[in-house]
Amino acid sequence: MGGKTIHTYSKLPAVNKQAPKFTLTGVDMKDQNLDSYKGKYLILNIFPSVDTGVCSASVRHFNEDAANIPNTVVLCISKDLPFAQKRFCGAEGIKNVVMLSDYRSDFGKTYGVEITDSAMKGLLSRAVVVIDPSGKIVYEEQVSDISHEPNYEAAIKAVKM
Repeated sequence: MGGKTIHTYSKLPAVNKQAPKFTLTGVDMKDQNLDSYKGKYLILNIFPSVDTGVCSASVRHFNEDAANIPNTVVLCISKDLPFAQKRFCGAEGIKNVVMLSDYRSDFGKTYGVEITDSAMKGLLSRAVVVIDPSGKIVYEEQVSDISHEPNYEAAIKAVKM
């Protein structure tokens, strides 16, 4: 972050492995889990907070992309409260992605993206994971600097392969 090393709980789940199960909270305060999206490609857009410029840019970018990719759902995952996620989507006209909160689950540890030190401790790092319809991970990216956007094109290409 800004040239200083920060650490995460672990590494992202490996490509060609089954995606770990998770349960996250939707903007309606209901639980959603990996099985809720069985049979679809999933792009997990993971980030610290929707209230930062790079994070909100990633949600907007994937919102545009998601409208044009068949059989694909983009899950935007952060520690933000569902109320903040819902407010952001309403204000920005975000309708093509699903906002999910990790505020009461262990997703950050399960997927290795929870930050363990620095002022960002406890938030999620910036990462992208693509899961195919069978539940296998086909792409993952841990962004090298939290201030950088993910490689959108590579994530989309993983779905279209």
